[in-house]
Amino acid sequence: MQSKIRYKRLTFYLIFFLIIAYILWIMICTIFETKDKKQIFILAGQSNMAGRGGVVKRIWDGYVPPECHRNQAIHRLNGKSIWEVAQEPLHEDIDFNKTCGIGPTMVFANVVLEIDPQFGKIGLVPCAIGGTSIDKWIQGSRLYNDMIKRARIALQDGGTIQGILWYQGERDALTLKEAKSYKTKLEKFFQNVGSDLDSPLLPIFQVALASGEGPFMEEVREAQLGINLANVITVDALGLPLEPDALHLTTQAQVQLGYKLADAFLKAHYIFRTTQ
Repeated sequence: MQSKIRYKRLTFYLIFFLIIAYILWIMICTIFETKDKKQIFILAGQSNMAGRGGVVKRIWDGYVPPECHRNQAIHRLNGKSIWEVAQEPLHEDIDFNKTCGIGPTMVFANVVLEIDPQFGKIGLVPCAIGGTSIDKWIQGSRLYNDMIKRARIALQDGGTIQGILWYQGERDALTLKEAKSYKTKLEKFFQNVGSDLDSPLLPIFQVALASGEGPFMEEVREAQLGINLANVITVDALGLPLEPDALHLTTQAQVQLGYKLADAFLKAHYIFRTTQ
């Protein structure tokens, strides 16, 4: 009789142990799967997003500030649409007809992970091309289609697009006509991107100009600062140091911009999470 009781008790404990082990195994697998999924950011716009920090007369000085250091938790989708550990210059095989240097996004990604170590792996998807007007980014254009295509490729391994970092408009400061039509085109671009990525409220962090290719920078800035879309947050680059060409941000300016973008994202991300 006692042996039967011991047998039943042993069987119960064994089944209980197997159930607990199975639950723990599921939890561990879920944690690892979640950590492996990337938090994705689309990088788009012109040369100051592609990065010209440290570039003078089409030659990059090769200096990478410590804030832009490599991090095994930060990857980029390269020009062949393959994930690799990110390092500066991020856009070298994307904006390949120009000389690329330091941009704002390695700083951005490093700061996000420093402030929120549980954020997970970051996947950067560079798409910016120097010298491009807003007309080059309208829905259906080559640059627009390439950006959407790369964003969808980035999602194939799982993950979530957390936002778009957008810095563009210098080219549209060339003529008053372009500057005056900029706001309407920019708003439409933002709306189309959200729609085509099945995320109408996808956070977009746009940078208001620090410089322009023509005399109508203030008109373009007015358009940028006047965007009234709930998912668009503007970070102002005005006053940041420029290279000798008076157009591109210096390396140190890009570092400062990276901090500004990270601060804007973390504030928006925290508010979003606490209201869910």
